[in-house]
Amino acid sequence: MAIGFRVRNRSRVVDRKWVEKFKELPVANVSDSMHRMYAGGAQLRPMHRSGKLAGRAITVKAPPGDNLMLHKAMDMAVDGDVIVMDAGGDVTHALMGEMMLDYARRRGVVGFVLNGAIRDADAFLEMNLPSFAVGITHRGPYKNGPGEINCPIAIGGMVIMPGDLVLGDADGVVVVPIDDVAEVYERTVAKHAAENKQIENIKAGTHKPTWFDDALAKSGCELPQEG
Repeated sequence: MAIGFRVRNRSRVVDRKWVEKFKELPVANVSDSMHRMYAGGAQLRPMHRSGKLAGRAITVKAPPGDNLMLHKAMDMAVDGDVIVMDAGGDVTHALMGEMMLDYARRRGVVGFVLNGAIRDADAFLEMNLPSFAVGITHRGPYKNGPGEINCPIAIGGMVIMPGDLVLGDADGVVVVPIDDVAEVYERTVAKHAAENKQIENIKAGTHKPTWFDDALAKSGCELPQEG
């Protein structure tokens, strides 16, 4: 066993039906439905123009600024995969640029989540493949290894297992564990419906929230007397 330098296949992946179902839901609602405990951090920002990220994780762990294992992961990817890479959050060297992005797109990769930097930023905007990273730099990567593919990784405290459901939009990235997709979906649908109803009430002028006054009173805050 070569811990730290190994390539594995995934033993299972989230069903495609869940990928399609979650595409219609905001990441913020998904996050709320998991008690806001599963997030990759605010440093992961969109590098594409617009659009939702939804797919099955191929995980990559590599030293800062090294993309040897990223190349291998792209070669292993199948249609509908999202490559999620932890490279320590380093932004001194880019992990990928235009050529790798185009190659991955043509192989059916539907997006990237990179705890590291990109380069050729204009190409990311032009191709508009949903991609999230923590920075941009013109300095290219090393290709020496070591690294791991399809082992557990973590970004900003968010654990990603191979095959998990990866979601992203303008608000950031969230991962739903395979075993929890049905429950999280049910909770998210209910949350989304409740918010849509609240938006309708705001537009109609019938939204009259009082919860904050109750919270202030319970906390002992001095409030003005009525009348």
